[in-house]
Amino acid sequence: MERLQKVIAHAGVASRRKAEQLIVEGKVKVNGKVVTELGVKVSPQDRIEVDGIPLEREEPVYYLLYKPRGVISSVKDEKGRKVVTDFFKHVNKRIYPIGRLDYDTSGLLLLTNDGEFANILMHPRYEIEKVYIAKVKGIPAREKMKQLEKGIMLEDGVTAPAKAKVLSIDKRKQTAIVELRIHEGRNRQVRRMFEAIGHPVLKLKRERYAFLDLKGLNPGDYRELSPHEVKQLRALALAGSPYVS
Repeated sequence: MERLQKVIAHAGVASRRKAEQLIVEGKVKVNGKVVTELGVKVSPQDRIEVDGIPLEREEPVYYLLYKPRGVISSVKDEKGRKVVTDFFKHVNKRIYPIGRLDYDTSGLLLLTNDGEFANILMHPRYEIEKVYIAKVKGIPAREKMKQLEKGIMLEDGVTAPAKAKVLSIDKRKQTAIVELRIHEGRNRQVRRMFEAIGHPVLKLKRERYAFLDLKGLNPGDYRELSPHEVKQLRALALAGSPYVS
């Protein structure tokens, strides 16, 4: 179920604010009845009319993007910087990212126009494992790695248990490559976790999202998810437990 104004906006009829105005003005019908309340939610089976014209809903689409560094995880940017939807110029549907990766973080990002699907994957109750590869300053001691796994106290609370592993070290440059597996999605969480143990991130990439990876893709490349992959993701999220590879 999604809010009526959001469905109208996603169909490309008007912006969400304009859609709200149309509802308040009594220009929207759901299943033949005029709706003037903004809190109304509708399902895909409901018939919606705007100014007497039936609403044609977009077919849902699902994409996996290898987001490069230096790109905003948004559909637009006030500063004119490159955004993830710039890679989908030929896609005539109003897609948006599921969650986000920081401007300086590369890796796997999902995009869709399916609001219900996006909400399921982003909801903190539904735990989907994400695998990050971080190049960090310094070489974390075993005790520091255990802190990452047990949970780190951040300004917004303690992080959930994670899995951490040092993949390689460079003694000359005093850097390390660390794999971190988490199933939360807080803002800049991975960077903040490493900062908290005294090993700030120099470079960060999300390599996996549940069973999905970046094989065969270069930065800026994308592919469409298969119906089976979409079904698997939905089932994993609703199962309420993290995917373990």
